[in-house]
Amino acid sequence: MQPNMRMLQQMQNRIQKIQEELGETIVEGTAGGGMVTVQVTGMKAVVGVKIAPDALGPDDAELLEDTILAAINDAMEKAEELAADKMSAVTGGIRIPGIM
Repeated sequence: MQPNMRMLQQMQNRIQKIQEELGETIVEGTAGGGMVTVQVTGMKAVVGVKIAPDALGPDDAELLEDTILAAINDAMEKAEELAADKMSAVTGGIRIPGIM
């Protein structure tokens, strides 16, 4: 059965609503046993970085940099999973180019 224009418009509206929700939803990624926390929206925009005070030693710059990168990657992975789950509910698991 071919989808009609009304069905496609409804799907597009639902996708737009989900994208708006993803933009407002914050996920957190952590690394270093909680020394670094990164906040990312469901649309993969980094909106916050928190560093525990005890992570700031004078000789720890390289370790801290690596920990921040690990936290960002953790948050991005969670944002990707969140987006995929929400979009899957609309698209039935079909990946539509340009949507996510």
